[in-house]
Amino acid sequence: MRIITDLHLHSKWSRACSQDLNLPNIAKACERKGIQLVGTADALHPKWFADIKDLLAESGDGVYTLKDGSSPTRFMLTVEVSCIYKRGGKVRRVHHVLLFPGIAALERFSESLSDRGFNIKSDGRPILGLDSEELLKMLLDVDERCLLIPAHAWTPWFSIFGSKSGFDSIEECFGDLAKYIYAIETGLSSDPLMNWRLSALDEVFLVSNSDAHSCANLGREANVFDMHTADYPELRRILVEHDTARFIETLEFFPEEGKYHADGHRDCNFWCLPEETKRLHGMCPKCGKPLTIGVLNRVAELADRPPDTAKPARSAPFRSIVPLAEVVAGSLGVSKTSKKVAKVVDEVVSAGRTEFGILLDYPEDKLSTFASPELVAAIMNMRQGKVEIRPGYDGEFGLVNVSSGKQKSQASLL
Repeated sequence: MRIITDLHLHSKWSRACSQDLNLPNIAKACERKGIQLVGTADALHPKWFADIKDLLAESGDGVYTLKDGSSPTRFMLTVEVSCIYKRGGKVRRVHHVLLFPGIAALERFSESLSDRGFNIKSDGRPILGLDSEELLKMLLDVDERCLLIPAHAWTPWFSIFGSKSGFDSIEECFGDLAKYIYAIETGLSSDPLMNWRLSALDEVFLVSNSDAHSCANLGREANVFDMHTADYPELRRILVEHDTARFIETLEFFPEEGKYHADGHRDCNFWCLPEETKRLHGMCPKCGKPLTIGVLNRVAELADRPPDTAKPARSAPFRSIVPLAEVVAGSLGVSKTSKKVAKVVDEVVSAGRTEFGILLDYPEDKLSTFASPELVAAIMNMRQGKVEIRPGYDGEFGLVNVSSGKQKSQASLL
């Protein structure tokens, strides 16, 4: 059975996140998107944890649904944590997604953090002055079934491979415990094609999640599994055993759209590709300040394979998508926040249809029965990679045009 999952998101208790992010709203948004299994997000926050216990009931091994039965969406206990610490003469800032097999394990881990004086009340994504290796050891000591997945692995400021404060390998970050890292999250600014350039990543799965700060952004990246039972043990087994038969694919942003794909300086509205950064000696030509080195550049720095490397045998395939609201906006020639866009999305996502069904599954003739010719053309362009993108850089998302009908250039992956 195809199960679409999104395991990294946030709640209303995280900074800069929508107050609409409560459990019932997340469940309903997942139904609309076509997501069957979603993370709870922010599970360590005491008030959010109270909501989890009050509103959710266990409906399988390590998965939960709303007690009132109002949604079939299944939840898995997850949280993102921010580790900030010194190692090797550098301040490291690394985010990780933690997955728990059940309430008891989550409670024990929460207690272990509180016993060590960490503040888990201030934010849904707690900041821990804790080395990543020590965090993983604590997690496994609580319950060996817990999982840690390095989050948005290439983001410059807060990731395992980030140009500003990261490491050059999983082993450098986690030491002897690196063998317990079964997956990394590619993040919005990279895709599997880019990650395949590193042979060191062949033995871990590349997973994708939304890191959503609002219900609207749920599923902008996701994972697709073939699961007989959509529960924690089966998800963990697929990752631990590296079961490529059950990991169908990931659903990805076009990485150029991610807000740290290229190098640049947002204050000066300047971006460039790595070759130009090298020519500029890493400095902004407009103001002379250092450029923020993006994901494309950092991948090239660590890569031991050429661009457009073929998919390694033990890797899952992927498809690149553009969120439905952006596709609709492109077909109408308006902003994705326009009321026109919301109206069209509501019209097409009806009669049992989901956003993923529309983006991925319906053939062109079926789409034509409920969508305008312009929207159908935009969807088909997206599926065929016929998109134009001005890359994102230094915290600025890229701009996508799904209506040009021009094949996306691979030059930006060089």
